[in-house]
Formats: sequence, C-alpha cells, structure tokens
Amino acid sequence: MMQVKKYLVKCLHRLQKGPGYTYKELLVWYCDNTNTHGPKRIIREGPKKKAMWFLLTLLFASLVFWQWGVFIRTYLSWEVSVSLSVGFRTMDFPAVTICNASPFQYSKARHLLKDLDQLMEAVLERILASEPAPANATAALNLTLWHHTPLVLIDERDPRHPAVLDLFAVTHNDSAGRGPAPRRACNAQECKVAMRLVPTQELVKMGYPGEQLILACLFGAEPCSYRNFTSLFHPDYGNCYIFNWGMAEKALPSANPGVEFGLKLILDIGQEDYVPFLTSTAGARLLLHEQRSFPFVKDEGIYAMSGTETSIGVLVDKLERKGEPYSQCTVNGSDVPVRNLYGDHNTTYSIQACIRSCFQDHMIRNCSCGHYLYPLPPGEKYCNSQEFPDWVYCYSELRRSLDQRETCIRMCKESCSDTQYKMTISMADWPSEASEDWIFHVLSQERDQSTNITLSRKGIVKLNIYFQEFNYRTIEESAANNIVWLLSNLGGQFGFWMGGSVLCLIEFAEIIIDFLWITVIKLVAFSKGLRQTRARDRYAGPPPTVAELVEAHTNFAFQPDAARPGPVPGAYPDEHTPPIPGTPPPNYDSLRLQPLDVIESDSEGDAV
Repeated sequence: MMQVKKYLVKCLHRLQKGPGYTYKELLVWYCDNTNTHGPKRIIREGPKKKAMWFLLTLLFASLVFWQWGVFIRTYLSWEVSVSLSVGFRTMDFPAVTICNASPFQYSKARHLLKDLDQLMEAVLERILASEPAPANATAALNLTLWHHTPLVLIDERDPRHPAVLDLFAVTHNDSAGRGPAPRRACNAQECKVAMRLVPTQELVKMGYPGEQLILACLFGAEPCSYRNFTSLFHPDYGNCYIFNWGMAEKALPSANPGVEFGLKLILDIGQEDYVPFLTSTAGARLLLHEQRSFPFVKDEGIYAMSGTETSIGVLVDKLERKGEPYSQCTVNGSDVPVRNLYGDHNTTYSIQACIRSCFQDHMIRNCSCGHYLYPLPPGEKYCNSQEFPDWVYCYSELRRSLDQRETCIRMCKESCSDTQYKMTISMADWPSEASEDWIFHVLSQERDQSTNITLSRKGIVKLNIYFQEFNYRTIEESAANNIVWLLSNLGGQFGFWMGGSVLCLIEFAEIIIDFLWITVIKLVAFSKGLRQTRARDRYAGPPPTVAELVEAHTNFAFQPDAARPGPVPGAYPDEHTPPIPGTPPPNYDSLRLQPLDVIESDSEGDAV
C-alpha cells in the first residue's frame, strides 16, 4: 500500500507540473518532429516559402478533412449491396393450403335460405316505407332464417347517435332492446343494412369436410389422405386444409425434383352444391408457404380450374436481410410493438400477420370490439349488434382511415429471413375424353362405394405440386461500406494529400493531448491564484497560526497582536523594567497548513 501511495503522489506531482513547455514551444516541437512533410517546411524555410508551405498545408489538410467527412457520412448511411448465390441441396417440401372457392354447401345451408326471397322483400318494404308496419305484418313470415342470420337497419341520419333497428320488431320495447324501422324513408347514405354474425361452429358444419374435398392424395410414392391435412376455417373460403404445416410433426423433405416426387391431389369441389349468388368463381384456391406460417389465402393464393390437371413447378428464393442499423427488419417479431394475434396458432412472425393484428388492435381501441375476420385477443369480444350497435359505422370509418394504415405500416417490420416460392403453372384438360368414363367410375367407387358415376368434370380438380429443381437462390444483403472500406479510404486520402500514415495521426493525437494538458494546468493555476487572492484580502497580515485560531475559539476576549510591539515607555512608572510575564503559550508556526504543490521532493524517486 505504501508503494501504491508513493506512486500516486508522484503522478499527482507530475500532473501539477504539466508538460513543462508553452503552446508555442509545443507547436514548434510538433512541426519539427512530425512525419508529415508540410509542417517541417513551415519552420525551416525562409519567410516566402514559409508562407507558401503554410497555405499549401492548410489547403491539403482542408481537402483531407472534407474527404473524410464524405467517407464517414457514406459509411453512416448504412447502405447495403445485394448478392445472388445458387445452391443445391435437399429441401423441405413447402406447406400447401387448399380451399374451396365456395365456403358453404347449398345442401347444408338450404334450410337457412328457404324463405330468403320473402324475407328480403319484407325487409325492403320496411326500409322504404314511410309508416311503420302493422303489428301482425310478420305473422305470415317464416323467421327460421331470421333467428340464425337476422338483418338489422343502421340509421345514421344522426351521425353522433347511430341507431340499430330490428326490422321485424313490433314495439320499441322489444326483447333485444332495438326499436322498429324508421318512421320515414332514408336513402343509402343515411341507412345501412347489416347482418348479425353466425357462430363459427355453425359455419364449419356448413362447409366442405376434408373427406369430401380430398378424393385422392399421393406424396412421392407414399399414399396420404385428408387425415394428413390440418383443418383451418377461413372467413372467405370456409374450411381450408393444410398439408405439411409442420405443427404436429417434422416437415416432409422432397427426395428429388420432378412430378413423381411431389404432391399429387385429386379434389372434388362439388360445384353442383355451390350456394347461388354467394360466389361466382368455381375452382380450388391454394397457397404455398413456409412451415409454421399462417396462410393468407385470399391475398396470396391462386386458383386451380375445375376439369383440368394443374401442374405447379416450384423454385425457391431465400431472402436474407441485414438487421439494424442497415434496415428495420425483425428476426422473430419480438421487437415489434404489435402483439401477433396469429401467434395463437403457433405460427411464426410475418408482416401480413402484423398488419392485420395492428388493425384488430385499432378496432378494439376505437370500436370496443374486434372484427370477425381477424383473431381476437383474450378478454375481448367480437362485434355484434346487440352489445355494440354502432360497430359497423366505426369499422367503416377505421377502414377508410389513411392514418391507421400508415401507423400500422410504420410499426410493423419485414422479416429478416424469408422464403418465397416462385411457381411455374401449366394446365391441361383432365380427364381426357378417352379415359373420362373409367376414371370417374373409379373415383365414384372410392368416394361413394357406388358403381354409378357420381362425379362430373365440372367438379374435379387435379393438382401436381413439385420442385422443378433442387437449385435454390439465396438473395442476401451485405454491407456496401464496411469498416475496412472506411479505413482504407481515410488512409488513402491522408497519405495522398499529406504524406501521412497512422503514426502521423498518433503524433497529432499526442499534440492535442498536450495542448489540453497545458490548458488544464493553466486553468488550475488561475483558479488557485484566485483563491489565494481572496484569502489575502480576508486578513490584513499573515494568516493566523493554529495556536491563535485555537485561543480565539476558546477565549472570545483574545485578540492576537498584529505586529507584537515592544513595551511602551512610561507604562510602568514605578518600575525600571516591565514585570516578567508568565510562560507564554507555544507558537505553533510549524503547523501552518501549506498547499500540496509546495511540498516537493528533491528527487522523483522519493516523494513525501
């Protein structure tokens, strides 16, 4: 500890002494010893050349600093370059989502549509009528459908207080708490018709089951069936089925490229059982996507036409984006300030899921309920006309809001790693006229155990999904300007204009440190001199000793003699000499406090 203390005291002495030279001496020393060429000429040449070399050195130094600023600004722009590489390896087969273009079967929804025409006629009459309908007007109507999917009229003639009216309510005090139709007619801008929601369980029952949709399945040489698919209900396409989703088991690899090693499906879309006026498209909707990712079939899917064999050749593109600070991409969505509502399906993050989750969050905060097209957070409710009578108006306003879209786009981030499947699609009539009879016989036998043909060309879709080749492309971002590029350019500019190197930069740093050191020492000396000046102004004479300070503290009548004068003549008229005083108190002049900078050792090796 003593050695450490002595070393620290020595360092303190050296800091108080400073470098030992002035600003001018420091500048002359630097110009005489630096490895750059210009400063040496400034102090060694004659007056004219000294001025010329000073201007040249100043000019080239300015050019160097300007170029350095350009390179540093370019580096801090975090630009990226894109490289494309091609690889070859065995790859996992993509997840395949299959949906029917029609969400419901007419045979299962017929009981709900039986009296639709009559109900719609009555609804239009009540909307357009200027007088309320009589109490017995609904007696002749069959309200079976109305109890499942009733319509309500939203009166928005008062935008601040929209009213939801039951079109078949008899009185204002009906059980649902909604009044009858308005007393005067309103136009399309003032009144809207909305449908109450049907429970999802009922919708699933009315959709196409997997054993009916998927007639035959073959993956490579292995047979498969609808049991190898995961069911998922989609609001627009009803019951959808996902193959190789990777949720319950490991994803299936593809052994080789080509049709024989892909997925082959025969689907029965049952076009003859489509609901009239509900959909005008016949076929199958399908989507290829990554494992454990949610399928957004409506936005990203394609159609396969009935009565054809559709072959889809797949090429794989892998996108690798650089994260912060080069882009705003996210690895797994944990840094995105939006809760992924599709994560309840155990799916991975995607920007589509984030945007939809963000909209649902805005819907709940603005309308107090969630829209049925999107998943619902725990503890919230889907919108319904009974509890949230003005939700349709709120939803319409939010859907048209440009600020809401920009907010969600700004909050959501792209995924840093993404896989895209490029598809090459070809189609042919299937089955051919020559083989149509026996193929339909076989398929009818497998589906219905019937010797009669129960299938037709307008309801059959054949799909072949396979890898065209095992070559996959990787599109990867890399830093366009890395630290090596920055240092090379900085050094090149400095060497070209100033003839310097890294050692010259160290010399320049050294003079900057010495300059700051001298400045600090001068500031400390100035502050110390200012304190000493204030202390001298406080006392008329020299500072009091410790003994005087102690006596003054204990004896309030004690006042030290400023100059300690001798005896005054005539003070003792009866005596020739003054009386001998008692023993005076010791004078501890040696205990005066001295500043630390005056206590110096004779040598640097021995410090006190």
